[in-house]
Order: sequence, then C-alpha cells, then structure tokens
Amino acid sequence: MNDDTPILEQVTDAVGGAVDATKETAKTVAKKVKKAAKKVAKKVTPAKKKKAAKKSKKAAAKKYGKKASKKAKKAAKKTAKKAAKKVTKKKKKAKKSKR
Repeated sequence: MNDDTPILEQVTDAVGGAVDATKETAKTVAKKVKKAAKKVAKKVTPAKKKKAAKKSKKAAAKKYGKKASKKAKKAAKKTAKKAAKKVTKKKKKAKKSKR
C-alpha cells in the first residue's frame, strides 16, 4: 500500500487490474477452446476416400438416392423431436417464471 495516494484510488486500481487480467485470461481460454474444437472437428470428419475405379454410374446413383432419402427422413424426425422438446422447455420455464 502507498500512503501518498488515497485508499479509494488504490482499491479502484487493484480492481481495475483484476478486471483486465480476467479479460485477458478469458480471451486466451476462448482462443484455446476454439483451436481445440477445430482439431476435434478435423479428426471427427472422415477424410475423402478414393472411389473404386470401375463402378457403374446407375448403381452409385441408386445407392445415393436411397441414402439421401433415409437421411431426409431422419432429419425430419430429429427436427420434430427437437421442436417438441423446445416447446416443453418453454412451458416449464413459463410455469417457473409465474411462481
């Protein structure tokens, strides 16, 4: 502590320094998390595989069509489930806020 400066000024300086330090650590942590997330995303996404040399185009088209339709059905189901969950959550929150 410095006797020349008023206590209030010393306290504000100390708190300001703490705030600045906290900001810096938050920024560095955010950067590290972003970097780690990118690494994980790279590992999780499969690398492009080489296509077989002699495959008929029709067979590939049929397979793709089947897969696409299955994915579309699954996506529709997922969105419906998520929407239902959101509605129930909103209702619960509304009930809690009324209390």
